[in-house]
Amino acid sequence: MQFDFAALDTATGYKLLTATVTPRPIAWVTTSSVEGVVNAAPFSFFNVVGSAPPTVVLGLQGDPVKGFKDTARNIMATGEFVVNLVPESLAEAMNITAIDAPTGINELDIAGLEPAPSIKVTPPRIARSPVALECTMHSSIVTGPHQTLVVGRVVSMFIDDAYVIDAARGHVDNTALALVARSFGSEYIRTRDRFAMDRPTWAGWHNQTPPKA
Repeated sequence: MQFDFAALDTATGYKLLTATVTPRPIAWVTTSSVEGVVNAAPFSFFNVVGSAPPTVVLGLQGDPVKGFKDTARNIMATGEFVVNLVPESLAEAMNITAIDAPTGINELDIAGLEPAPSIKVTPPRIARSPVALECTMHSSIVTGPHQTLVVGRVVSMFIDDAYVIDAARGHVDNTALALVARSFGSEYIRTRDRFAMDRPTWAGWHNQTPPKA
C-alpha cells in the first residue's frame, strides 16, 4: 500500500513513521534555562550524523497550542545541551522524565536522579548515565510550523570507565552498555540480540562471483 503524506493527517503520518523507523536511539537531553533551571527529557528523533566534526541531530516537536517544550526553548536560548544515553537499568527513570511537568520543574528531581557537572557546557549530565555527549548548537532548521531540527556539535564526551576497553584506540564495551532504543508507542527495544556481518569489498566480491555468461 502506498501512503501519500500530502493526503494524511499529522497523527496518522506520525504513527506510520514511528512504527516503521525502528529501533531509534534515545537522546536523554539535559538543558539549562537562562535562569539556571535544569530540564531533562527523552527524544527518539535523534542520531549521530557526522564525525568530522562530531555532529548529532535532534528533531524537536512542539504542541500546536502549548508550543515548544523547555528543551527546545532552552537550546534556542543558550545554544547548549547534553545528550545522555539510556541503559536498561535507567529506562524507568527516563520514562518518568517524559512527564508533562509545568515549565520550571526539574525532572531529574522527580525521577530521583543526580546531576553531574559537565566540562565544556553549562547543562549538567545525568550522573548515572554511562555516556553523555556535551553539545553546542551548530544550527537549527525550521522544518514545519511546530517542529525544528537542531544540529549539535559534540565538544566533549563522558564515558563511564567501566565501559572503556582501550581509551587510546577508542574501544568501548558497547554490549555491556545495554542501551535501550525506542520502538512504537510505549514499546522499547533492548540491544542484547545481535548478529555480525563483514562488509564486502569490491575486490573480494569480483573474485568470488562467477562472471555472467
